Amino acid sequence: MRVVHISDIHLGFRQYQRQTQAGLNQREVDVAKTLHRVVDKIIELEPNIVLVAGDVFHTVRPTNPAILHAFSQFQRLVQRLPEAQILIVAGNHDTPRTTETGCILRLFVPLGIRVIEGKPDRIPLFNGEVSVLAVPDLPTGSRPSLTPDASAKYNILLIHGEVEGILPKYATALDRTPMTISEEELGAHRWDYVALGHYHVYRSVAPNAFYSGSLDYTSSNPWGELVEERDAQIQGKGFIEHDLAARTHRFHHIAPERKWVDLAPISGEGLSAADLDARIKEALAGCDGGIDGKIIRLVVRDVPRHVIRELDHKALREFRRAALHFHLDTRRPEIVRREGQGAPGRRQSLSETLRDSLRSRTLTSDLSRERLVELGLHYLEEADASAPASEVEAL
Repeated sequence: MRVVHISDIHLGFRQYQRQTQAGLNQREVDVAKTLHRVVDKIIELEPNIVLVAGDVFHTVRPTNPAILHAFSQFQRLVQRLPEAQILIVAGNHDTPRTTETGCILRLFVPLGIRVIEGKPDRIPLFNGEVSVLAVPDLPTGSRPSLTPDASAKYNILLIHGEVEGILPKYATALDRTPMTISEEELGAHRWDYVALGHYHVYRSVAPNAFYSGSLDYTSSNPWGELVEERDAQIQGKGFIEHDLAARTHRFHHIAPERKWVDLAPISGEGLSAADLDARIKEALAGCDGGIDGKIIRLVVRDVPRHVIRELDHKALREFRRAALHFHLDTRRPEIVRREGQGAPGRRQSLSETLRDSLRSRTLTSDLSRERLVELGLHYLEEADASAPASEVEAL
Protein backbone atom coordinates (compact mmCIF):
# COMPACT_ATOMS: atom_id res chain seq x y z
CA MET A 1 0.00 0.00 0.00
CA ARG A 2 2.05 2.93 -1.34
CA VAL A 3 1.33 6.57 -0.59
CA VAL A 4 2.59 9.67 -2.37
CA HIS A 5 2.62 12.85 -0.27
CA ILE A 6 2.97 16.31 -1.85
CA SER A 7 2.24 19.75 -0.47
CA ASP A 8 2.49 23.51 -0.90
CA ILE A 9 2.23 23.77 -4.69
CA HIS A 10 1.29 27.48 -4.59
CA LEU A 11 -0.01 27.75 -8.14
CA GLY A 12 -0.55 31.39 -9.12
CA PHE A 13 2.52 32.53 -7.18
CA ARG A 14 4.03 35.63 -8.80
CA GLN A 15 7.49 37.05 -8.28
CA TYR A 16 9.69 39.69 -9.92
CA GLN A 17 8.62 41.60 -13.03
CA ARG A 18 9.66 39.33 -15.89
CA GLN A 19 6.92 38.15 -18.23
CA THR A 20 6.67 35.46 -20.85
CA GLN A 21 5.87 36.25 -24.49
CA ALA A 22 2.25 35.42 -23.64
CA GLY A 23 2.23 38.16 -20.99
CA LEU A 24 2.25 35.85 -17.94
CA ASN A 25 4.49 36.31 -14.95
CA GLN A 26 7.55 34.11 -15.54
CA ARG A 27 7.64 32.74 -11.99
CA GLU A 28 3.96 31.81 -12.17
CA VAL A 29 4.75 29.80 -15.29
CA ASP A 30 7.81 28.24 -13.61
CA VAL A 31 5.71 26.94 -10.70
CA ALA A 32 3.15 25.49 -13.11
CA LYS A 33 5.85 23.68 -15.11
CA THR A 34 7.34 22.22 -11.94
CA LEU A 35 3.95 20.74 -10.99
CA HIS A 36 3.67 19.18 -14.46
CA ARG A 37 6.98 17.33 -13.93
CA VAL A 38 5.90 16.20 -10.46
CA VAL A 39 2.66 14.77 -11.87
CA ASP A 40 4.69 12.94 -14.53
CA LYS A 41 6.74 11.29 -11.78
CA ILE A 42 3.70 10.38 -9.66
CA ILE A 43 2.07 8.72 -12.68
CA GLU A 44 5.26 6.75 -13.23
CA LEU A 45 5.23 5.53 -9.59
CA GLU A 46 1.57 4.39 -9.73
CA PRO A 47 0.80 4.82 -6.00
CA ASN A 48 -2.39 3.60 -4.35
CA ILE A 49 -3.00 6.92 -2.57
CA VAL A 50 -2.04 10.51 -3.39
CA LEU A 51 -2.17 12.95 -0.48
CA VAL A 52 -2.03 16.70 -1.08
CA ALA A 53 -1.39 18.43 2.25
CA GLY A 54 -2.68 21.91 1.41
CA ASP A 55 -1.84 25.19 -0.33
CA VAL A 56 -2.57 24.07 -3.86
CA PHE A 57 -2.94 27.76 -4.71
CA HIS A 58 -1.02 30.79 -3.47
CA THR A 59 -4.17 32.86 -2.93
CA VAL A 60 -7.81 32.21 -2.13
CA ARG A 61 -8.77 33.70 -5.51
CA PRO A 62 -6.03 32.52 -7.91
CA THR A 63 -5.57 33.61 -11.50
CA ASN A 64 -7.48 31.88 -14.29
CA PRO A 65 -4.29 30.31 -15.74
CA ALA A 66 -3.49 28.87 -12.29
CA ILE A 67 -6.98 27.37 -11.96
CA LEU A 68 -6.89 25.88 -15.45
CA HIS A 69 -3.45 24.40 -14.93
CA ALA A 70 -4.41 22.86 -11.59
CA PHE A 71 -7.56 21.34 -13.07
CA SER A 72 -5.70 19.89 -16.06
CA GLN A 73 -2.95 18.35 -13.90
CA PHE A 74 -5.31 16.78 -11.38
CA GLN A 75 -7.49 15.56 -14.24
CA ARG A 76 -4.40 13.94 -15.75
CA LEU A 77 -3.69 12.20 -12.43
CA VAL A 78 -7.23 10.86 -12.21
CA GLN A 79 -7.23 9.62 -15.80
CA ARG A 80 -3.78 7.99 -15.67
CA LEU A 81 -4.25 6.52 -12.16
CA PRO A 82 -7.91 5.42 -12.19
CA GLU A 83 -7.45 3.05 -9.22
CA ALA A 84 -5.67 5.58 -7.00
CA GLN A 85 -7.41 7.55 -4.26
CA ILE A 86 -6.57 11.28 -4.34
CA LEU A 87 -7.21 13.48 -1.29
CA ILE A 88 -6.64 17.22 -0.87
CA VAL A 89 -6.89 19.20 2.37
CA ALA A 90 -7.18 22.99 2.28
CA GLY A 91 -4.17 24.92 3.57
CA ASN A 92 -4.12 28.44 5.00
CA HIS A 93 -3.56 29.89 1.51
CA ASP A 94 -6.57 27.97 0.15
CA THR A 95 -8.94 28.79 3.02
CA PRO A 96 -11.16 31.90 2.68
CA ARG A 97 -11.19 34.32 5.58
CA THR A 98 -14.99 34.41 5.64
CA THR A 99 -17.46 31.53 5.56
CA GLU A 100 -19.43 33.32 2.85
CA THR A 101 -16.58 32.83 0.39
CA GLY A 102 -16.42 29.39 -1.18
CA CYS A 103 -13.18 27.41 -1.29
CA ILE A 104 -11.68 27.17 -4.79
CA LEU A 105 -10.63 23.56 -4.18
CA ARG A 106 -14.24 22.41 -4.63
CA LEU A 107 -13.61 22.65 -8.37
CA PHE A 108 -11.77 19.33 -8.17
CA VAL A 109 -14.65 17.36 -6.64
CA PRO A 110 -16.25 16.52 -10.04
CA LEU A 111 -12.98 14.82 -11.00
CA GLY A 112 -13.56 12.27 -8.24
CA ILE A 113 -11.00 13.83 -5.88
CA ARG A 114 -11.79 13.97 -2.16
CA VAL A 115 -11.53 17.63 -1.09
CA ILE A 116 -11.54 18.34 2.64
CA GLU A 117 -12.10 22.00 3.53
CA GLY A 118 -14.01 23.85 6.22
CA LYS A 119 -14.16 20.89 8.59
CA PRO A 120 -12.21 17.66 9.17
CA ASP A 121 -13.28 14.32 7.76
CA ARG A 122 -12.40 10.69 8.41
CA ILE A 123 -12.26 8.83 5.11
CA PRO A 124 -12.18 5.02 4.81
CA LEU A 125 -10.33 3.70 1.75
CA PHE A 126 -10.04 0.26 0.18
CA ASN A 127 -12.99 -1.26 2.09
CA GLY A 128 -11.81 0.22 5.37
CA GLU A 129 -8.29 -1.19 5.22
CA VAL A 130 -6.95 2.37 5.27
CA SER A 131 -8.44 5.21 7.30
CA VAL A 132 -7.40 8.81 6.63
CA LEU A 133 -8.19 11.55 9.13
CA ALA A 134 -7.97 14.67 6.95
CA VAL A 135 -7.71 17.99 8.80
CA PRO A 136 -7.63 21.23 6.78
CA ASP A 137 -6.54 24.61 8.12
CA LEU A 138 -9.03 25.46 10.88
CA PRO A 139 -9.50 28.19 13.50
CA THR A 140 -8.04 27.50 16.92
CA GLY A 141 -10.25 25.23 19.00
CA SER A 142 -12.33 23.88 16.11
CA ARG A 143 -10.31 20.83 15.14
CA PRO A 144 -11.12 17.32 16.34
CA SER A 145 -9.21 15.04 18.64
CA LEU A 146 -6.44 13.54 16.52
CA THR A 147 -7.08 9.85 17.13
CA PRO A 148 -6.79 6.90 14.71
CA ASP A 149 -9.54 4.47 13.73
CA ALA A 150 -8.98 1.29 15.74
CA SER A 151 -10.81 -0.82 13.14
CA ALA A 152 -8.49 0.09 10.25
CA LYS A 153 -5.32 -1.79 9.37
CA TYR A 154 -3.51 1.43 8.45
CA ASN A 155 -4.17 4.92 9.82
CA ILE A 156 -3.00 8.11 8.11
CA LEU A 157 -3.21 11.66 9.44
CA LEU A 158 -3.32 14.27 6.65
CA ILE A 159 -3.04 17.74 8.17
CA HIS A 160 -1.97 21.28 7.26
CA GLY A 161 -0.42 23.28 10.09
CA GLU A 162 2.62 24.20 12.14
CA VAL A 163 3.94 21.69 14.66
CA GLU A 164 5.00 23.72 17.70
CA GLY A 165 8.71 23.88 18.42
CA ILE A 166 9.71 22.12 15.20
CA LEU A 167 10.14 24.89 12.66
CA PRO A 168 12.79 27.63 12.63
CA LYS A 169 11.63 31.13 13.53
CA TYR A 170 12.03 32.47 9.99
CA ALA A 171 9.45 29.94 8.77
CA THR A 172 6.55 31.35 10.78
CA ALA A 173 3.69 32.54 8.56
CA LEU A 174 3.74 36.22 7.70
CA ASP A 175 0.53 36.68 5.73
CA ARG A 176 -1.80 34.45 7.69
CA THR A 177 -0.90 32.30 10.66
CA PRO A 178 -1.76 28.62 10.15
CA MET A 179 -3.17 26.48 12.91
CA THR A 180 -0.59 25.15 15.35
CA ILE A 181 -0.38 21.61 16.67
CA SER A 182 1.58 20.47 19.72
CA GLU A 183 3.69 17.33 19.43
CA GLU A 184 1.56 15.74 22.14
CA GLU A 185 -1.65 16.51 20.25
CA LEU A 186 -0.15 15.21 17.00
CA GLY A 187 0.74 11.91 18.66
CA ALA A 188 2.78 10.69 15.70
CA HIS A 189 3.43 7.31 17.34
CA ARG A 190 -0.29 6.50 17.09
CA TRP A 191 -0.31 6.70 13.29
CA ASP A 192 1.14 4.62 10.49
CA TYR A 193 1.95 7.82 8.61
CA VAL A 194 1.49 11.55 9.21
CA ALA A 195 1.45 13.75 6.07
CA LEU A 196 2.07 17.37 7.01
CA GLY A 197 1.71 20.51 4.95
CA HIS A 198 2.69 24.16 5.45
CA TYR A 199 6.46 24.12 5.94
CA HIS A 200 8.38 24.51 2.67
CA VAL A 201 11.44 22.38 3.45
CA TYR A 202 11.39 18.56 3.55
CA ARG A 203 11.61 17.71 7.24
CA SER A 204 11.01 14.84 9.63
CA VAL A 205 8.92 15.56 12.72
CA ALA A 206 8.99 11.92 13.87
CA PRO A 207 10.15 8.67 12.23
CA ASN A 208 6.74 8.38 10.53
CA ALA A 209 5.72 12.06 10.31
CA PHE A 210 7.01 14.41 7.62
CA TYR A 211 6.65 17.75 5.93
CA SER A 212 7.13 16.98 2.24
CA GLY A 213 8.09 20.62 1.60
CA SER A 214 6.97 22.86 -1.24
CA LEU A 215 7.46 22.00 -4.91
CA ASP A 216 9.15 25.32 -5.67
CA TYR A 217 10.64 28.29 -3.84
CA THR A 218 7.43 30.20 -3.16
CA SER A 219 7.82 31.41 0.44
CA SER A 220 8.75 34.89 1.69
CA ASN A 221 12.26 33.64 2.48
CA PRO A 222 13.50 31.34 -0.30
CA TRP A 223 17.15 32.03 0.60
CA GLY A 224 16.50 30.77 4.12
CA GLU A 225 15.12 27.57 2.58
CA LEU A 226 18.23 27.14 0.45
CA VAL A 227 20.48 27.57 3.47
CA GLU A 228 18.48 25.05 5.51
CA GLU A 229 18.45 22.54 2.65
CA ARG A 230 22.20 22.90 2.27
CA ASP A 231 22.86 22.54 6.00
CA ALA A 232 20.59 19.48 6.24
CA GLN A 233 22.08 18.00 3.03
CA ILE A 234 18.67 17.89 1.38
CA GLN A 235 18.76 17.83 -2.43
CA GLY A 236 16.05 20.48 -2.67
CA LYS A 237 12.40 20.29 -3.60
CA GLY A 238 10.32 17.20 -4.25
CA PHE A 239 7.78 14.85 -2.67
CA ILE A 240 7.54 11.73 -0.52
CA GLU A 241 6.76 8.12 -1.38
CA HIS A 242 5.87 5.98 1.66
CA ASP A 243 4.98 2.27 1.77
CA LEU A 244 2.59 1.56 4.65
CA ALA A 245 3.17 -2.21 4.63
CA ALA A 246 6.95 -2.25 4.19
CA ARG A 247 7.38 0.98 6.18
CA THR A 248 9.85 2.26 3.62
CA HIS A 249 10.23 5.93 2.90
CA ARG A 250 11.77 7.83 0.00
CA PHE A 251 12.09 11.48 -0.88
CA HIS A 252 11.92 12.04 -4.65
CA HIS A 253 13.87 15.15 -5.62
CA ILE A 254 12.30 17.10 -8.49
CA ALA A 255 14.34 20.15 -9.44
CA PRO A 256 12.26 23.33 -9.83
CA GLU A 257 11.91 24.77 -13.32
CA ARG A 258 14.09 27.77 -12.41
CA LYS A 259 17.66 27.44 -11.12
CA TRP A 260 18.36 29.22 -7.82
CA VAL A 261 21.95 30.12 -6.92
CA ASP A 262 23.15 31.52 -3.59
CA LEU A 263 26.74 32.55 -4.28
CA ALA A 264 29.45 32.48 -1.60
CA PRO A 265 29.37 35.79 0.35
CA ILE A 266 31.99 38.48 -0.24
CA SER A 267 33.60 40.68 2.41
CA GLY A 268 33.73 44.28 1.26
CA GLU A 269 35.84 45.45 4.17
CA GLY A 270 38.58 47.80 2.97
CA LEU A 271 37.62 47.45 -0.71
CA SER A 272 37.18 50.41 -3.04
CA ALA A 273 34.20 50.51 -5.40
CA ALA A 274 36.44 49.39 -8.27
CA ASP A 275 37.79 46.50 -6.21
CA LEU A 276 34.30 45.43 -5.23
CA ASP A 277 33.12 45.69 -8.86
CA ALA A 278 35.86 43.25 -9.80
CA ARG A 279 34.95 40.85 -6.98
CA ILE A 280 31.26 40.90 -7.97
CA LYS A 281 32.13 40.24 -11.62
CA GLU A 282 34.45 37.41 -10.60
CA ALA A 283 31.77 35.81 -8.40
CA LEU A 284 29.16 35.90 -11.16
CA ALA A 285 31.64 34.60 -13.75
CA GLY A 286 32.23 31.62 -11.48
CA CYS A 287 28.57 30.66 -11.44
CA ASP A 288 28.33 27.12 -12.82
CA GLY A 289 26.64 27.26 -16.23
CA GLY A 290 26.51 31.06 -16.27
CA ILE A 291 23.86 33.39 -14.85
CA ASP A 292 21.44 33.55 -17.78
CA GLY A 293 17.84 32.99 -16.71
CA LYS A 294 18.74 32.09 -13.13
CA ILE A 295 17.72 33.60 -9.80
CA ILE A 296 20.90 34.68 -8.05
CA ARG A 297 21.84 36.25 -4.74
CA LEU A 298 25.24 37.61 -3.81
CA VAL A 299 25.72 38.84 -0.25
CA VAL A 300 28.39 41.52 0.26
CA ARG A 301 29.12 42.20 3.92
CA ASP A 302 30.82 45.18 5.57
CA VAL A 303 30.44 47.58 2.66
CA PRO A 304 29.88 51.31 3.46
CA ARG A 305 27.06 53.22 1.83
CA HIS A 306 29.37 55.51 -0.16
CA VAL A 307 31.05 52.47 -1.79
CA ILE A 308 27.64 51.12 -2.78
CA ARG A 309 26.85 54.43 -4.50
CA GLU A 310 30.11 54.31 -6.47
CA LEU A 311 29.65 50.81 -7.89
CA ASP A 312 29.45 50.25 -11.66
CA HIS A 313 25.66 50.48 -12.00
CA LYS A 314 25.73 49.92 -15.75
CA ALA A 315 27.43 46.55 -15.19
CA LEU A 316 24.92 45.67 -12.45
CA ARG A 317 22.04 46.42 -14.82
CA GLU A 318 23.58 44.09 -17.40
CA PHE A 319 23.84 41.32 -14.82
CA ARG A 320 20.19 41.84 -13.93
CA ARG A 321 19.15 41.68 -17.57
CA ALA A 322 20.99 38.38 -18.06
CA ALA A 323 19.60 36.69 -14.95
CA LEU A 324 15.89 36.30 -14.30
CA HIS A 325 16.67 38.06 -11.03
CA PHE A 326 19.97 39.19 -9.49
CA HIS A 327 19.83 40.30 -5.87
CA LEU A 328 22.95 42.12 -4.73
CA ASP A 329 22.46 41.95 -0.97
CA THR A 330 24.76 44.64 0.44
CA ARG A 331 25.13 44.87 4.21
CA ARG A 332 26.76 47.81 5.94
CA PRO A 333 29.33 47.43 8.73
CA GLU A 334 28.12 47.38 12.31
CA ILE A 335 28.50 50.81 13.86
CA VAL A 336 30.58 51.00 17.06
CA ARG A 337 30.59 54.28 19.01
CA ARG A 338 31.63 55.63 22.38
CA GLU A 339 28.90 56.39 24.88
CA GLY A 340 28.56 57.56 28.48
CA GLN A 341 31.67 58.81 30.25
CA GLY A 342 34.01 58.07 27.39
CA ALA A 343 33.99 54.32 27.93
CA PRO A 344 33.91 52.44 24.65
CA GLY A 345 30.65 50.67 24.01
CA ARG A 346 28.49 49.26 21.28
CA ARG A 347 25.49 51.37 20.33
CA GLN A 348 22.22 49.47 20.62
CA SER A 349 21.25 48.20 17.17
CA LEU A 350 17.92 49.01 15.55
CA SER A 351 16.79 45.41 15.95
CA GLU A 352 17.59 45.49 19.67
CA THR A 353 15.74 48.80 20.03
CA LEU A 354 12.71 47.37 18.22
CA ARG A 355 12.78 44.17 20.29
CA ASP A 356 12.92 46.09 23.59
CA SER A 357 10.11 48.37 22.44
CA LEU A 358 7.81 45.52 21.41
CA ARG A 359 8.50 43.61 24.61
CA SER A 360 7.44 46.61 26.70
CA ARG A 361 4.45 47.58 24.58
CA THR A 362 0.98 47.17 26.05
CA LEU A 363 -0.94 44.46 24.17
CA THR A 364 -4.48 43.16 24.13
CA SER A 365 -4.93 39.71 25.65
CA ASP A 366 -5.49 37.97 22.29
CA LEU A 367 -2.05 38.86 20.92
CA SER A 368 1.09 36.76 21.39
CA ARG A 369 3.99 38.98 22.43
CA GLU A 370 6.62 36.53 21.19
CA ARG A 371 4.87 36.26 17.82
CA LEU A 372 4.74 40.07 17.58
CA VAL A 373 8.46 40.37 18.37
CA GLU A 374 9.45 37.65 15.88
CA LEU A 375 7.30 39.22 13.17
CA GLY A 376 8.65 42.72 13.81
CA LEU A 377 12.26 41.55 13.66
CA HIS A 378 11.59 39.57 10.50
CA TYR A 379 10.11 42.61 8.72
CA LEU A 380 13.03 44.75 9.89
CA GLU A 381 15.52 42.20 8.56
CA GLU A 382 13.70 42.05 5.21
CA ALA A 383 13.68 45.86 4.95
CA ASP A 384 17.34 46.18 5.93
CA ALA A 385 18.41 43.56 3.41
CA SER A 386 16.46 45.05 0.53
CA ALA A 387 17.02 48.78 1.12
CA PRO A 388 20.66 48.93 0.00
CA ALA A 389 19.94 46.89 -3.10
CA SER A 390 17.08 49.24 -3.95
CA GLU A 391 19.42 52.19 -3.59
CA VAL A 392 21.82 50.56 -6.03
CA GLU A 393 19.10 49.97 -8.58
CA ALA A 394 17.85 53.54 -8.30
CA LEU A 395 21.24 55.05 -9.00
